[in-house]
Amino acid sequence: MDDKGSVGKISVSSDSVSTLNSEDFVLVSRLGDETASSTNNGSDDEKTGLKIVGNGSEQQLQRELEDVLMDPSVADTCLRSDTGMDNLGGGDRGPLATTASPVPPGSDPLSAQSPKLEMVLPVQTAQESELNERSYRADESSSDGSPGSPIPDEDSVVFSQLTYLGCASVNAPRSEVEALRMMSILRGQCQLPLDVTLSVPGVSEGTVRLLDPNVSTEIANYPIYKILFCVRGHDGTPESDCFAFTESHYNAEIFRIHVFRCQIQEAVSRILYSFATAFRRSAKKAVLSSQQPAPLTPDSDLFTFTVSLEIKEDDGKGTFSAVAKDKQSFKLRAGMDKKIVIYVQQTSNKELAIERCFGLLLSPGKNVKNSDMHLLDLESMGKSSDGKSYIITGSWNPNTPQFQPVNEETPKDKFMYMTTAVDLVITEVEEPVRFLLETRVRVCSPNDRLFWPFSKRNYTETFYLRLRQMERKERKSPASDTLYEVVSLESETEREKRKTTASPGIMASGTGNTVTSPPEDDEEEDNDEPLLSGSGDVSKECAEKILETWGDLLTKWHMNLSVRPRPLPALVRSGIPEALRGEVWQLLAGCHNNDHQVEEYRTLITKESPQDSAITRDINRTFPAHDYFKDTGGDGQDSLYKICKAYSVYDEEIGYCQGQSFLAAVLLLHMPEEQAFSVLVKIMFDYGLRDLFKQNFEDLHCKFFQLERLMQEYIPDLYNHFLNVGLEAHMYASQWFLTLFTAKFPLYMVFHIIDLLLCEGISVIFNVALALLKTSKDDLIQTDFEGALKFFRVPVPKRYRSEENAKKLMELACSIKISQKKLKKFEKEYHTLREQQEQQEAPIERYERENRRLQEANMRLEQENDDLAHELVSSKIALRKDLDNAEEKADALNKELLLTKQKLVDSEDEKRRLEEESAQLKEMCRRELDKSESEIKKNGSIIGEYKQICSQLSERLEKQQTANRGELEKIRSKVEGCEKCSSLFNKEGRVRAAVSSASAGGTEETDEEKEDLKSQLREMELELAQTKLQLVEAECKIQDLEHHLGLAINEVQAAKKTWFNRTLSSIKTVTGTQGKETA
Repeated sequence: MDDKGSVGKISVSSDSVSTLNSEDFVLVSRLGDETASSTNNGSDDEKTGLKIVGNGSEQQLQRELEDVLMDPSVADTCLRSDTGMDNLGGGDRGPLATTASPVPPGSDPLSAQSPKLEMVLPVQTAQESELNERSYRADESSSDGSPGSPIPDEDSVVFSQLTYLGCASVNAPRSEVEALRMMSILRGQCQLPLDVTLSVPGVSEGTVRLLDPNVSTEIANYPIYKILFCVRGHDGTPESDCFAFTESHYNAEIFRIHVFRCQIQEAVSRILYSFATAFRRSAKKAVLSSQQPAPLTPDSDLFTFTVSLEIKEDDGKGTFSAVAKDKQSFKLRAGMDKKIVIYVQQTSNKELAIERCFGLLLSPGKNVKNSDMHLLDLESMGKSSDGKSYIITGSWNPNTPQFQPVNEETPKDKFMYMTTAVDLVITEVEEPVRFLLETRVRVCSPNDRLFWPFSKRNYTETFYLRLRQMERKERKSPASDTLYEVVSLESETEREKRKTTASPGIMASGTGNTVTSPPEDDEEEDNDEPLLSGSGDVSKECAEKILETWGDLLTKWHMNLSVRPRPLPALVRSGIPEALRGEVWQLLAGCHNNDHQVEEYRTLITKESPQDSAITRDINRTFPAHDYFKDTGGDGQDSLYKICKAYSVYDEEIGYCQGQSFLAAVLLLHMPEEQAFSVLVKIMFDYGLRDLFKQNFEDLHCKFFQLERLMQEYIPDLYNHFLNVGLEAHMYASQWFLTLFTAKFPLYMVFHIIDLLLCEGISVIFNVALALLKTSKDDLIQTDFEGALKFFRVPVPKRYRSEENAKKLMELACSIKISQKKLKKFEKEYHTLREQQEQQEAPIERYERENRRLQEANMRLEQENDDLAHELVSSKIALRKDLDNAEEKADALNKELLLTKQKLVDSEDEKRRLEEESAQLKEMCRRELDKSESEIKKNGSIIGEYKQICSQLSERLEKQQTANRGELEKIRSKVEGCEKCSSLFNKEGRVRAAVSSASAGGTEETDEEKEDLKSQLREMELELAQTKLQLVEAECKIQDLEHHLGLAINEVQAAKKTWFNRTLSSIKTVTGTQGKETA
């Protein structure tokens, strides 16, 4: 094998080799495989692919064996060798078929006995033979006992010395846990092993074949594209020499596992390597549909397209939002601008290149002519971000006259048709291709309060385009890229109509005319597949009058939340509007003021849960049909995981129980996870749901007895029939009570049941159960034991997918009157019967049962004792540690106290010294102050005398100046009057330069007098200057003394306010207080 290097060794590795929907291998950790493999669990979108798992230790297998599915049955139907019943799904039968008897509902899966498996050798059908892609001729020399002999007719590897242990139906075809469990069961209980030779192809188109080693004839075959999963047993376990693979049962949602044992243990790894090689090659060639896997169509000229229609409306916020669509029609609002979005994706054959959109057209009505179609304005066209789809967007103004019929309100319970067409130019096709979509629409008023479903859905149609390759001479241009011309284009709807019209069963005898049979109602579809949990859409649309009634009631209720309004029960029986369910459920449960529980929830989700693996396993199986929960790792599954984990930590006695996830999911669809957790706690504790899980389900068995007694009273004929066939209540009603009908029934019915439960209590389950049994009585009376179980599992949930049927059922349930007094009476009867059974029980059995109970109690007490001992030891260690820390702290405080006392002594000495210095400073300051005051007084008197002298001198000077000015004026007047003298002086009174000797002699006396005056004036100025100088010196000395006084005062104050004095004062205060306390 040339691919060995790329595949890698698979002998005892603990890794998984996966080719799921990929072109190359991806190494996946085995521990993480469980979550990934259990995502789909056989849903419609399960894609063809192979997983090969090499396993590890026995301990891991023991842990994984505890993981069981929610569905109590290991196999879907029972096969018995003596009856020759057909295997599941019909034609495609393996070499050996085994089934497992169901685990009784409501019982503990771990305590249930291993299912008893029986095997039959089926016969290969003609339909299965048609799946063989090539003829196979067995080579007799290939079964000589050497593994790995090639078959010349097919690129395959043949392995002999193998034993076929049987097959069984599985619910999770990619689950390693379930595969290992079935491997262990089949190996341990197989009593009729069959020696076979296994042929594993090396090509993608090949088929795995089982051969008879003696005559080399083919027993069974399985095409590679149908094989989903391959696994080997753990090393060190009895299953280490075994391997198994799962395969889809003729494209149905039924999956089987085939288990083999290899006499040469080392050959197991080689077999898994061969499977990996085959799938590694096929992964590069397989063309997978986006919805479900399918091999390439054998018609090379047939191309398949899926075309989806989405309508968007202006939401008034500047954006366009997708309108709602239920199973039948789109819901539009009149007068709103709209957009049409078309998604085109090719799903089979060679990929054709879409060049552009030639036109997007729209017309009211159905079966319209091409001339009646109206062109829309194109906004955008091009490939999607992932390159898989081609998207065309066009704008639609409904107010234009041609669109008036789809812009008028349609009457209630009526609808109309709308036709949309898109013309595409495909590079390889000669002419444009038109895809035509016809869909129902309902037009509502733009003012209506419409509450849309949880998710918006598109209308999708599948088209089959048949092309014919053109010869070069037929092309318009030899250089043209066109290779094909359109032969036919047919939609899936048209194909179904054609098949129905051509059916031979609808021919009417005698007239020769054909009468079309009425279309089957998909709500009453008859098949063997159970309804997936989370199925059904619940519209939020509600009549305005009902909303107003509820609005008035809620307004009154909010005024007094402690008292329920009187009309509330009657309104709840009619069903709470979907848009108000979240608020009303919280009010009914009493969770309107739960801030403390919200905070507690945020703390709980941070803690570890001992049941984390069980929670993770169940999350992937909860509501797989609902968009919010179907994505692994999505927001829905993440919130659901946190709620289940928080409750398992919150309720340690019960923890997480299978089925809680369904109830939590229902709550999550109506409120945030914090409020959903609060309501879940209320339902479990206040409504008594957790009591059903306590004391080995004792209260649950009491509920079963009460249900049977109610059947005996209300439906006696059905009760007697169940007695005759041996059908007991716990076999069909376990999930009704444990999950409150949330696991299997449509959401519309589930929500209504929760309405009644929160309003009237858990006894509502009896009403709904009796209503189900009454409505199904005629069908159940005609069934046997197995038929009744199958009827409860498949047809009963399916018939209530219709809202009308569900409403009728709930009306019947509400009309059944069951008094609490009657239920109490039946409960007493049950306990009385239990006591009688215990008394009639053989002493040995009673003692054994009591012994088991005591052993369980002893184990529980021992566990509690161990926990308490561990807690005690932990507490002692913590106390010892705290004591050591306290002693260390005490020693440190003692040392600090001694240091403080020593500082106190030193501080007192320092205080005494400072007090002495302070007294000396005060005395010195006092003396200096007295001296300064005396000097100030002396200087003040001097200054006063000086000021007095200055004032006197100023007065004398002024008087003298006044006298001098008078004399001067007299002299000037005389000089001016004398002609001789006037010539000697100018007008300013100054002596002129030329003066005669006569005039000089006459003025000598005057000059002498002036000189005397000047000398007196200079003396007086000198005396004044000296006095001013003395005054300045006195002021300077005063300032100097004031400065010294300020410094002394500051030093005294600083001495009083030193940090050491403050410390001494605080120590004295503390010492004085302690002394008072001691005294």
